[in-house]
Amino acid sequence: MISENRFEQQIRALEPWQQMLFATALTERMFLNFALFSRLMNFGDLDRMGNLLNSIWEEQTQRGTKVNYEVQLNHVEDNIVDLDEYDMFGAIPARDAMMALFSTIVLKLEQESDEAVAVSNLSYDTIGAYIEFAEADDQMSDEELVRLINMHDLMQDEDAFQEELLERLKGAKFKPALVEGIRELAENQGVSNIGISDEE
Repeated sequence: MISENRFEQQIRALEPWQQMLFATALTERMFLNFALFSRLMNFGDLDRMGNLLNSIWEEQTQRGTKVNYEVQLNHVEDNIVDLDEYDMFGAIPARDAMMALFSTIVLKLEQESDEAVAVSNLSYDTIGAYIEFAEADDQMSDEELVRLINMHDLMQDEDAFQEELLERLKGAKFKPALVEGIRELAENQGVSNIGISDEE
């Protein structure tokens, strides 16, 4: 997987509201992985999780109602997939998406930059696990696997996405239009960070 996060220092340098926006955007891009798993396996409360993520976005435009984050943490925890119960790859990105949502909420509550970095790492880990699952073989050395993951188009896309987010946020002043633009970027035309859409 990714040995170190090359964006970590830049993420930590953001203001708390910028870190929150950064984490929410990454969670948005991962959320489709949960949505697809939830529909296929009839797992969890997809509507509630989708509404919660939408409310987090709306609050950040300063137009939405306030979210009771302490209460929501328990609901998110209930939707984190137990990998011991599902012997299929889709459980991993679904779990990671809910862990990202959980960390995003903890970030809001505690304003700890570790949580923003954790969401960034979760997205990278999801992609690394997917590439290994989909394209690696038993004959590969550790070095070859690392090279496959790091050079893969999905990983390059993630680098570009996180870099774009940081560029938009660094030194930015708060405006609802900034939030809306980042949300549109994160929605990625309905494609998740591992390249799947909810229609599949």
